[in-house]
Amino acid sequence: MLFYFYDIIYKGLDFLKNELHNYDIFPKVFPVGKEVKITVKPLGEHAALKDSEKLTLFVLGLEDGAIRDFPERKNNNTAAFEVAADGTITLNYVFPKEQQYFLRFVNSDTDKRVLQLSVYALSEDLCGRYPFIGDLHMHTCYSDGNQAPDIVCANYRKTGYDFIVISDHGCYASSLKAIAAYKDVPIELNIVQGEEVHMPKVEGYINDTHIVNFGGKYSVNALIDSSDQNRVLGDGKEFRSFEGFPCPDTITLDEYHRQVTELAETLNIPDGIEKFTYASCVWIFNHIRAAEGLGIFPHPYWISNVYQIPENLINYMLETQPFDAFEVLGGEVYYEHNGFQTQKYYEMRAKGYDFPIVGSTDSHSSVNNRGSHIASTMVFSPENTTEQLIASIKDKYSVAVDTISAEFRLVGDLRLSKYACFLLNEFFPLHNDLCFEEGRAMKDYVCGVEGAKETLEFIGGRMKKQREKYFAF
Repeated sequence: MLFYFYDIIYKGLDFLKNELHNYDIFPKVFPVGKEVKITVKPLGEHAALKDSEKLTLFVLGLEDGAIRDFPERKNNNTAAFEVAADGTITLNYVFPKEQQYFLRFVNSDTDKRVLQLSVYALSEDLCGRYPFIGDLHMHTCYSDGNQAPDIVCANYRKTGYDFIVISDHGCYASSLKAIAAYKDVPIELNIVQGEEVHMPKVEGYINDTHIVNFGGKYSVNALIDSSDQNRVLGDGKEFRSFEGFPCPDTITLDEYHRQVTELAETLNIPDGIEKFTYASCVWIFNHIRAAEGLGIFPHPYWISNVYQIPENLINYMLETQPFDAFEVLGGEVYYEHNGFQTQKYYEMRAKGYDFPIVGSTDSHSSVNNRGSHIASTMVFSPENTTEQLIASIKDKYSVAVDTISAEFRLVGDLRLSKYACFLLNEFFPLHNDLCFEEGRAMKDYVCGVEGAKETLEFIGGRMKKQREKYFAF
């Protein structure tokens, strides 16, 4: 579970882990170059600093080197601080550049460290962007998953997710059912409409390149009048569009074949690349954008008998980038999957290609499943809305979080990864405590437990207040 992974990353550094839970420091994140007032509140009398008059506070930039080795850099600035009667510490300081800083309290008599806490100063472009953790690809019992959509949402909220998409194979309506399940209660989990798109075989051609429609306001699967969704759930627009968004009329398989074939003639696809397959992908991505969604190219190194997609087609997709984001981390535990996708991403960047990335579970069960929390995406976004998340991912304000093992790994831009690492250590364990309580109440609510609605109403809005406390934007 995410809250579990993020809570044990200090393995071997227990003094740091204890400080996270013994002291409440706020704000944790703030702009560079502006004076900020920082408060450190001991969480219990055991944590109150003793003999504070003997303590010196050093402010150390994590990236500025050890003072013993690089004395000219002067990375041992001191700061004045005050200690109130209840043990609360306050200080005012201007942090000069973007990085993580240690606030290190040292006993002046013994030169021994008494307490060390962490904060982060951000440059202007990241100020106003909050970190949201979520998943952009998972399944329910409406395709080949194990739980109902509303239960999946509750289970993942319990483990720290801020947003989640239900992206069932060939089915969009299940995501609408998940959203509708919680429409009468105040929750801060953003449940996003979506689907995994599979086009049917036509005229001997098939495009089995799975594509995720994240946040699109109409179903691409349901554009074909013979799609499984239309047969099972009905072909009314209420099953295939979001909140009345105008969606195209359905078309026949022959019309789909004609449109893709005509599109292929305009794309100058090289020999060795299946023209219909690639053009079908472009057709799907174009529709996802028309529906105001994010088109994701997922799991090319998924082994389905052999690799799902030929290597030269993977390369061509990444070179031409008809998609909006690349699923660099996905839902399999073998190395070839996420390992090769990560290497491919960095290889393409070295060649001069750059594109947004996401990490997802591709989960088919939200409990008792090793792969259920294998990866996620951290998005730096002004708000936890579908529109803002999509815009932020497109603008490359996201990193993929690998939690296949207890010690997390990050994939993406180094600058964002440094900041994300700080957040996973210093913010998300606290954030996930609140998520767990809301997720448990969500599950009680959809299961008809008495008092669950009142619980959700009582705790509603706490995540927003927490962000405002820890992020001084």
